[in-house]
Amino acid sequence: MALGKDYATQECSIARALEVVGERWTLLVIRDALYGVRRYNDFLAHLGIPRAVLAARLQALTAEGILEKRRYQESPPRDEYVPTDRALALWPTVRSLGRWGREQFDEPQLRYFRHADCGTELGLYGECPRCAVIVPVPDVLVDPGPGLDPNPTDHISRALLKPRRLLQPFESDPTAGR
Repeated sequence: MALGKDYATQECSIARALEVVGERWTLLVIRDALYGVRRYNDFLAHLGIPRAVLAARLQALTAEGILEKRRYQESPPRDEYVPTDRALALWPTVRSLGRWGREQFDEPQLRYFRHADCGTELGLYGECPRCAVIVPVPDVLVDPGPGLDPNPTDHISRALLKPRRLLQPFESDPTAGR
């Protein structure tokens, strides 16, 4: 018996959310978009995702209003994918899932998330303990942790070796297409 693609018999908001973000790779595409990845080739380089799968995930996330497709070049036509408010609303889930994975599988700290205004590491619920506020996504600073590979092969991972704010778009890789 084939596994269905939806949870039609479930009266549950978790089931509905899984219909949108529960496919393999989807949360990683969202994570990368929140990190600042915007362009198709940059998603490919950082994720190592098959092209057809990436195209399907970007199309689905755009259709659901999680990413917005914007033209950045006319000739040849090229688009980028910008996180919407619906994507920003997923940040606590993405962050919590990463924390859960690190704790449950005893993995090293790959990144620290800090309040850009004061440098304090965010608390369990995305709050700044020093400023006593929930930190908005654009005010989150991503710092490399000790578990990151110091010599990554792709330009996105290399850029993530330096502190940067979430949502800050990455520069295009000058070696792309060579």
